[in-house]
Amino acid sequence: MIKQEEVYQIGRMGKAHGLKGEINFQFTDDVWDRTDSDHIICEVDGILVPFFIEEYRFRSDTTAIMKLEDIDTIESVQMLVNSPVYLEKKYQEELDDDEVSIHYFIGFRMLDGDTHEEIGTIIDIDDNTDNWLFIVERPDDSEVMIPAHEEFIAEINQQEKTMIMDLPLGLLDL
Repeated sequence: MIKQEEVYQIGRMGKAHGLKGEINFQFTDDVWDRTDSDHIICEVDGILVPFFIEEYRFRSDTTAIMKLEDIDTIESVQMLVNSPVYLEKKYQEELDDDEVSIHYFIGFRMLDGDTHEEIGTIIDIDDNTDNWLFIVERPDDSEVMIPAHEEFIAEINQQEKTMIMDLPLGLLDL
């Protein structure tokens, strides 16, 4: 059984495309195209289910038309419409640090570069604007938004799932 902590979201299924089991896939990360993954994971009735990719073609930088094995009719596609799409985190580990999707870092502990004290845990990413933000849950259960800017990231340890940050003085007090 696939567990939520083993995956991260890379997009969402859209509506059916045609009558032969194709579906629009809106993705935020094309890691499934850049790694050896032969499948994606969709959430169906609250359960994470792997689906093997038969073929796909890109429509734009953020959309692909995908055909999955054993999904051959418009009726079978309907169970996937609007489903979140995930990929196992292990596939991100195949990539160089500069190729890793920002969504991969959800669940990482963020540490202060000077004191190594815990700032908090990254619980989400606000990528609605050009300036992306880490949404971090502090140890006191409050939340803080921290710019996801590479000049603030001093070190990333994928094995320990930590990110060491060199933040400007006073940023956490805002």
